[in-house]
Amino acid sequence: MIDLSIQLSTERFLVRLLTTNDVPQLLSFIDTEPELWKYALVPCNDRPSMQQYLDDAFADYEKETAFPFVVINRATGEIVGSTRFYDFQPKNSSTLLGYTWYSKHQQGNGINAHCKFLMLQYAFEVLQLERVELRADLRNDRSIAAMRKIGFTQEGILRNHLPVADGTRRDSIIFSALKSEWFGGMKARLEQLIFRSSEGI
Repeated sequence: MIDLSIQLSTERFLVRLLTTNDVPQLLSFIDTEPELWKYALVPCNDRPSMQQYLDDAFADYEKETAFPFVVINRATGEIVGSTRFYDFQPKNSSTLLGYTWYSKHQQGNGINAHCKFLMLQYAFEVLQLERVELRADLRNDRSIAAMRKIGFTQEGILRNHLPVADGTRRDSIIFSALKSEWFGGMKARLEQLIFRSSEGI
């Protein structure tokens, strides 16, 4: 089970569980960076819809099927993103990792490598899960490229899979990581990506 007091950190970023105290700062992203939810499955185009998005996250947390996190820039103490374990199935030793977004001011600086390292390390080394799955809108080239860069394995595409906020339906591309792959080179790959981002390479 998830340790509710966990705080995962590298030298640059802290990942911890979302709390109600974080809501005002998260709502502010709707005003300043509405484009972050372009590929969201649920509408997040105003404060009420963002509040509903967060309420749903807290409800799933109460059911222990999802565990939402915020990402904090340690240098400033500000929230700069969010990510989540969802469809959490401890009996099957698996989870999905998603609902991930980062402030546009942080994108491209290695934040994704730091966060994926922390989340996967916790999943495989603390929770002892066997499988972590990720899904993305097939049109989301940036997200897909990031998953491939980290070393996730592409498994397939779910056609016409889910309705999205713009009223259309999306094809979902599936990636995964296994515990054996984490210890077989994926962890080392992410550590190198983190090192390169910290060195400005």
